[in-house]
Amino acid sequence: MSSLSRELVFLILQFLDEEKFKETVHKLEQESGFFFNMRYFEETVTNGEWDDVEKYLSGFTKVDDNRYSMKIFFEIRKQKYLEALDKRDRAKAVEILVKDLKVFSAFNEELFKEITQLLTLENFRDNEQLSKYGDTKSARGIMLAELKKLIEANPLFRDKLQFPSLKNSRLRTLINQSLNWQHQLCKNPKANPDIKTLFVDHTCGQPNGARAPSPVTNPLMGAVPKAGGFPPLSAHGPFQPAPAPLPTSLAGWMANPSPVPHPSASAGPMGLATANNAAILKRPRTPPTNNPAMDYQTADSEHVLKRPRPFGISDEQVNNLPVNILPVAYTGQSHGQSSYSSDDLPKTVVMSLPQGSTVRSMDFHPVQQILLLVGTNMGDIMVWDLGSRERLAIKNFKVWELASCSIALQSSLANDYPASVNRVMWSPDGTLFGVAYSKHIVHLYSYHNGDDLRNHLEIEAHVGSVNDLAFSYPNKLCVVTCGEDRFIKVWDANTGSKQYTFEGHEAPVYSVCPHHKENIQFIFSTATDGKIKAWLYDNMGSRVDYDAPGHSSTTMAYSADGTRLFSCGTNKEGDSYIVEWNESEGAVKRTYHGLGKRSVGVVQFDTTKNRFLAAGDEFLVKFWDMDNVNLLMTTDAEGGLPASPCIRFNKEGILLAVSTNENGIKILANQEGIRLLRTMENRSFDASRVASAAVVKAPAIGTFPPANPAVGTSIGDRAAPVAAMVGMNSDNRSLVDVKPRIADESGEKSRIWKLTEINEQSQCRSLRLPDNLTAMRVSRLMYTNSGLAILALASNAVHKLWKWQRNDRNITTKATASVAPQLWQPSSGILMTNEISDTNPEDAVPCFALSKNDSYVMSASGGKVSLFNMMTFKTMTTFMPPPPAATFLAFHPQDNNIIAIGMEDSSIQIYNVRVDEVKTKLKGHQKRVTGLAFSPVLNVLVSSGADSQLCVWNTDGWEKQASKFLQISPGQAAAPLADTRVQFHHDQIHLLAVHETQIAIFEASKLECLRQWVPREASGSITHATYSCDSQSIFVSFEDGSVGVLTASTLRSRCRINPTAYLPPNPSLRVYPLVVAAHPSEPNQFALGLTDGGVCVLEPLESEGKWGTSPPLENGAGPSSTSGAAGSDQPQR
Repeated sequence: MSSLSRELVFLILQFLDEEKFKETVHKLEQESGFFFNMRYFEETVTNGEWDDVEKYLSGFTKVDDNRYSMKIFFEIRKQKYLEALDKRDRAKAVEILVKDLKVFSAFNEELFKEITQLLTLENFRDNEQLSKYGDTKSARGIMLAELKKLIEANPLFRDKLQFPSLKNSRLRTLINQSLNWQHQLCKNPKANPDIKTLFVDHTCGQPNGARAPSPVTNPLMGAVPKAGGFPPLSAHGPFQPAPAPLPTSLAGWMANPSPVPHPSASAGPMGLATANNAAILKRPRTPPTNNPAMDYQTADSEHVLKRPRPFGISDEQVNNLPVNILPVAYTGQSHGQSSYSSDDLPKTVVMSLPQGSTVRSMDFHPVQQILLLVGTNMGDIMVWDLGSRERLAIKNFKVWELASCSIALQSSLANDYPASVNRVMWSPDGTLFGVAYSKHIVHLYSYHNGDDLRNHLEIEAHVGSVNDLAFSYPNKLCVVTCGEDRFIKVWDANTGSKQYTFEGHEAPVYSVCPHHKENIQFIFSTATDGKIKAWLYDNMGSRVDYDAPGHSSTTMAYSADGTRLFSCGTNKEGDSYIVEWNESEGAVKRTYHGLGKRSVGVVQFDTTKNRFLAAGDEFLVKFWDMDNVNLLMTTDAEGGLPASPCIRFNKEGILLAVSTNENGIKILANQEGIRLLRTMENRSFDASRVASAAVVKAPAIGTFPPANPAVGTSIGDRAAPVAAMVGMNSDNRSLVDVKPRIADESGEKSRIWKLTEINEQSQCRSLRLPDNLTAMRVSRLMYTNSGLAILALASNAVHKLWKWQRNDRNITTKATASVAPQLWQPSSGILMTNEISDTNPEDAVPCFALSKNDSYVMSASGGKVSLFNMMTFKTMTTFMPPPPAATFLAFHPQDNNIIAIGMEDSSIQIYNVRVDEVKTKLKGHQKRVTGLAFSPVLNVLVSSGADSQLCVWNTDGWEKQASKFLQISPGQAAAPLADTRVQFHHDQIHLLAVHETQIAIFEASKLECLRQWVPREASGSITHATYSCDSQSIFVSFEDGSVGVLTASTLRSRCRINPTAYLPPNPSLRVYPLVVAAHPSEPNQFALGLTDGGVCVLEPLESEGKWGTSPPLENGAGPSSTSGAAGSDQPQR
């Protein structure tokens, strides 16, 4: 249907509505499918008119269109079924079960069985999941709220939820204009024509002398006579005007915002529980783009990537695409927007930490989420471990290079006022943190875990106070600062060199907020006069000039998924404002109520879970739902808060730090946060921290040593933790009376340390993932970036995806060995299968890479490279036909359009997906490329090949920077095409190289080998290895089926997991892991891909909390000869 015909339907809909042809209106809405009338839908659902509800929906979607649609129909039919049961109408319930709900059994047979079993209950509320089901009215209301979210998120309803903005009686107006035009054409027009029909063109019948003036404004066509007048529709009518289109003058410098709202909705698996907030599944939301085919949540719409040309998007489509074909995840992206209740907010006080001076700024580590960085008004900075309540490190303010300071700074240092900390912030990967002081200076520290803080850079950034800092990534890691001197400056975080200076504010700059949309990088800045400006990295001046509400000193922050912009501030009169912005229009979109009048100090705020806002105000922490302007709730954190407390969420939103009046911090947690801290309690007695019982730092929480005798260590292994308990309790009698030998042995701990051996399934948590597909050896394996699923590529070129579902044992839906996941397939039943070449499949080198937001996987198995949609499993495109075949794939960390492709012919192709063009070819290897790793910090790409060579390439010009062959001793025979893999430590400076003969750690820029580790012959060759997510451990798999856990900093073995711990006994079948993958946020969880096609997830026992303990650093001895260590514990140079 043409666009004009479509518009005519809207005009007819408006006319019918104005004339009160209600049934006809909704019939036309349903038959045309152009406008979904949410008000009518709400009425029919509320009235329980289920046949009408489904009939109306049928004009817009079918049950099996996508997972949103499936869940919409399931919720409706489940409610109808429950209502029949509630009325004791068993016959009706059986009819609904067979006719309406049976269709869902194909997708979830277990759920259908559970629904069927409700027939056997006298009261279905006896089912635990339905115990909170209330009366019919309330149940319908709860379900309706969920249905609205699903509809708003469903791509099939996009652009169908808002009626066009039309003037009243637009169809009549057009007919009047047509009649006026016809009247003007009359040969003898009458002054007052009598229009009696619309069925034929109008003509004036008799001559009338002079031509009458055209009655353009006269209403020739009146309202159709009908009983009862129909007043004009109000703003609350079913045909609401659409918002005015966004002006393009401001939208151009940022990615155009989508006009469709992005509601909180879960299209997760269907469930038996009623659709209340607690039962709604937490699903990740990815950053929206204007490209519907590129949103993970809306992947069913794929017309944009249908390819009529070689990597061929049509020219028209290319012109209409946003910059990135593959979406770029936003900085700090967490598990995304989902449906949460206020119960998910951290409100329970779990600990207090003394600081000694007033807290000015706090920030949680982005990876190790129980590490809290704190800055005070006396210039002190501290790193706290919340798991042990231990202050790991403290630094006092001190200028490192006084001689190089300016006169102004030296003068400032000479006065009596101490330098206060204005801001502390971790870098995105947690390897650096920045400190902005009230006296000219910015300090950058590098963090190497524990108490290892090292001075990295000292920058005299501004004249006067440095008011704020933030990390950004325009093309490399940078620090953005602002100050009292009215400037914003950008500094290279690696060298400290100044990159940009932005000026234009007429008052001291109060805060900065760097961000990016698509590939456009920009910075918001705010000043104390209430001005907000935006800057690109181009020295061309500010692009926009907004006024903050009330001309307040304001801080700005995006939601974690980068889609919504908020600000909070206080003006000189003490009036505070917290608002959401329409960033393209520079206008306030929503103002939240509940902040007090006459605030003391500037109110601080934070966002979490893409759903909640929090602010410290009036001696309270106040919370808002982002979609509701009214205050959600408050907490006084058991009292003792200042008037405007400093607050900060951790990345997952499960912990909240709040400053107190008594120069301290309170930590608030939700249930998940409490569980996390309890888990860390059990880890606080790590023997590697305790050199002897005489120098124990007693943790304030955690009174339970990890005592599990099943892990094969002697009593001496527990000597130090027991001594630690004694020291903490100040009661030596318990030591002497109960275990006199322990005191004697505690001093000899270093000599009796033994490698932890895990031999039985009871000694760890292991789970073999369910699989009903053909079992072929697992060639490649990875967790999704969200940590909610595992993706495997088998040797037959088929991908398998396991997803964890939410239940009482796994409320986070993260991957775990405690709960079995579901082998997931779309409703179409198709598999993601790579093209294969004509060569022997055994000779193919499988490879794949996942986009940052888990939407797409790029993969090859000896044939063309395929791009798959992770939601629908459909092949979006193929490219790069062999020969040569692709052997390794890696996305560029800043641009998902750029892919590094290692090739069978030893070259590396830098390929631009968007323009279907190979930008450059890198040549330096002698055999096929088997590994690629980018470092954004060093701006390099490191490659590895089957020639056992490492090469470093500069990503600015793609020149080769360095190369080195691995040192393989003469006694070690390596296969002629042995894979060499590379992976960066999370500091992006150190590099892990994995070869079948060894593991080595390099300083990447110069390829200086820092440590090398060689396995013992008894274990066989190394098959694979990877860093844990925090880079503190290395998981190594071997040909004998064992897995070793090494301490990354020393390359010393601390745990060996034998195959008997995770494999069933089968002497006739030799099974071992080919690949190991580390969970992206759980440092002790990993998965193994096996030769028999299985995938196993392994975690330590909860009582242990980690894989073994490290040998003391002062002890040069390796594990005892009886331990059967997986490898030599003597690192070699």
